[in-house]
Amino acid sequence: LQNVRIDPSSISFQMWKDIPVPFYLSVHFFEVLNSKQVLQGAKPVLSQRGPYVYREYRYKTNITFHDNDTVSYLEYRNLFFQPDLSNGTEDEYIVVPNILMMGAAVMMEKLPNFLKMLLSGALAGLKQEAFMNRTVGEILWGYEDPLIDTINMLVPGLIPFKGKFGLFIDFNNSNSGLFTVNTGMRDISKVHMVDSWNGLKKVNYWRSSQCNMINGTAGEMWPPFMPPTSLEFYSPDACRSMTLVYEQSGKFKGVPTYRFVAPKTLFANGTDYPPNEGFCPCLQSGIQNVSSCRLNAPMFISHPHFYNADPSLVNAVEGLHPSKDQHGLFLDVHPMTGIPMNCSIKLQLNLYIKQVSGIIQTGKIKPVVLPLLWFAESGSIEGSVLKQFYNNLVLIPSLLDYVQYIFLGLSVPLIISAAVLMARSK
Repeated sequence: LQNVRIDPSSISFQMWKDIPVPFYLSVHFFEVLNSKQVLQGAKPVLSQRGPYVYREYRYKTNITFHDNDTVSYLEYRNLFFQPDLSNGTEDEYIVVPNILMMGAAVMMEKLPNFLKMLLSGALAGLKQEAFMNRTVGEILWGYEDPLIDTINMLVPGLIPFKGKFGLFIDFNNSNSGLFTVNTGMRDISKVHMVDSWNGLKKVNYWRSSQCNMINGTAGEMWPPFMPPTSLEFYSPDACRSMTLVYEQSGKFKGVPTYRFVAPKTLFANGTDYPPNEGFCPCLQSGIQNVSSCRLNAPMFISHPHFYNADPSLVNAVEGLHPSKDQHGLFLDVHPMTGIPMNCSIKLQLNLYIKQVSGIIQTGKIKPVVLPLLWFAESGSIEGSVLKQFYNNLVLIPSLLDYVQYIFLGLSVPLIISAAVLMARSK
């Protein structure tokens, strides 16, 4: 118990502070093969590209212990491209929706017609089209676009950022917010449980108090002696808490584990799963509207390839092949310590696109939730850390059990002999 607390003297503290597990971020893009036809109302045909793999290093700074059995910290992520593990380079060009333009068009749909006409004219002047051909590096890490300044001029506050735009521009060399978690010094059952995030006890993105709750841990470790039921964690990337459910017991390289997976209700809509009503307005089950925490852009998250989603989402495009093995997320956790041994967390980013009257660049696009990319953050304990884990938590306890039975076996005849001697002395 002492060694799983967040305490500088505990064995697990250094592992918690500077995570020794090699993490990798793998990104798969969906290229639109028939963009001109989509503008005329055709079904999008997609081709998966990648993976583009990045080595991820995580470390904590600003570690501050408090008197109420909590500790605050910032965790940073640094990403480095791995050409040898990737199927392609960051310089490759991919045809995807013009995310800024199509997102702004949907966001402006209910604004006065003269504003939409101004935007349409500005788009024509800037030679902006509904689909763009940019490099992997630009789409992920940012590109300069005069459209940003134009939108800020026409509709101030519609997109509250300046400079470059990229889907993962805030993902690299950045932190995931100020976490304050329990240390477990007084109550080991609360170790790693989130006390607040960015000073908040709950978020305000969603429409119900239940959906706004910050539950579970920060997603790195859990309290020891886990029951085979469920686990929770708060994800700043998804702007919500998530609950995974127990699937099966197993072993990872000899170490006992519980496997936890996403329930089918994780991204279900409010009709299919009433507790999720607070995440609405919803479309089909299997996608979650995250516009409220993504600058009001028409963005949705889901499992990759719309796994566990309404079949209509898969059928609305061509080129998706959802499967549990390829697209289901999982966590393999050592139940005695609450430390993950092997994990792969997968999410897909989707953009809702449609024809918007008054903006000619949107053509005759039929309303569709279009997959942009999906990514997996994966890691497993290996090397000296795994060896130490196995020796301390598997091998030594097994030897102690074995020695215990040896002593028990030796003690039986001694007890019998003592009993016989006592009987004879009487």
